[in-house]
Amino acid sequence: MPASQRTSKLKALDIHAGPQARAHLQRHGLQPQHIGTIPAAAGGPKGLILGPLDRFVFGQWLTQSSQPVHLVGASIGAWRMATACLNDPAAALQQLEQNYISQHFDLRPGEKRLPAARVSAMFAQTLQTFYGGRLAEVLQHPRYALHVLTSRGRGPLSRERGAATVLAYLGAFMSNLVARRALAAWLERVVFSTGSCGAGGVGSLPFAAHDYPTRQVALTTDNFFAALQASCSIPFVLQAVRDIAGAPGGAYWDGGVTDYHLHLDYAGAQNAIDSVAACEDAISAGGQNGLNTGSATGALVLYPHFQRSVVPGWLDKHLRWRHGATAFLDNMVLLAPNPQWVKTLPNGKLPDRVDFTHYGTDLAARMKVWRAATSAAQQLADEFAAWLERPDMGQVRVL
Repeated sequence: MPASQRTSKLKALDIHAGPQARAHLQRHGLQPQHIGTIPAAAGGPKGLILGPLDRFVFGQWLTQSSQPVHLVGASIGAWRMATACLNDPAAALQQLEQNYISQHFDLRPGEKRLPAARVSAMFAQTLQTFYGGRLAEVLQHPRYALHVLTSRGRGPLSRERGAATVLAYLGAFMSNLVARRALAAWLERVVFSTGSCGAGGVGSLPFAAHDYPTRQVALTTDNFFAALQASCSIPFVLQAVRDIAGAPGGAYWDGGVTDYHLHLDYAGAQNAIDSVAACEDAISAGGQNGLNTGSATGALVLYPHFQRSVVPGWLDKHLRWRHGATAFLDNMVLLAPNPQWVKTLPNGKLPDRVDFTHYGTDLAARMKVWRAATSAAQQLADEFAAWLERPDMGQVRVL
């Protein structure tokens, strides 16, 4: 069908935009050079639904531009973003999807659940196999700065000690109920970052970190595997990763505990805009006010997500009053599956961790359902591509 006859009518995909992003879309549409940051959430198998969008964005669309882009991920999101840094990202992301779908852990006689130590050992081997010999592609990417989020234990959570850790997480939950920042008594955000603009050092964070205690550490060959495993280490499912090279000592857990859906202050990250400006030599006519007008190169956050709400931390999942958008997301364009379309998927839902228990040892059945869902998700990428050709603001919802 000729491009002039294509429709941007969205059935599977919802597009949401913050107020600054919306102003940008109205004036300029959406071009790959407008993107400065791409976040990727924790959420386990739910992230599989974003495979076709990831392959389109990194394999086709962003290749039409050259500006630096920050990739920010926690848990499976960190795995996705690290994979996007590999040569031929579309093929690498396809392989990641296949590997994730086919993963299987057998219970041994007498076991009712998998020991965290065994899951951790198997996952460590998976990462070694997947990235072995390819770290330079990730750490020295000429264009992408990777930021891997982890949660470092403090106080009673600085070590992993069985029942004591369970009680400590209960304390963290109660503190978080009082205020999100109170969680910092138990866990801090540690971000492992590669350099920006190919400089080889640690680049600026693409978000302001005043909201929560944050440390930034260089992501290197010495700590890549440990940092990525820590970012994926769900408490009590995997073991914490201890004493990561180059980082403060202690136990490190899943980055989603502190930053489940990466509700970070992207709009307040003037340092990130300055970094983009320095790498590009100049931003567009909007100058340092480019973020407000939406005209600056690399000023927007493009967020392929599996739902419309951006939940701050894992402990906030059931705290609905923390699920609304804030000014942090004003420069964000969020892509998410339409809830009605999700109901057309197998079992009427996205793939999730419950499926491991539901299907048990029936690996073939689970793989069939997950592959059907990821195949259907191609519609998300196709609709986004069509919308980009003929942007229709009537299809853009308020974030």
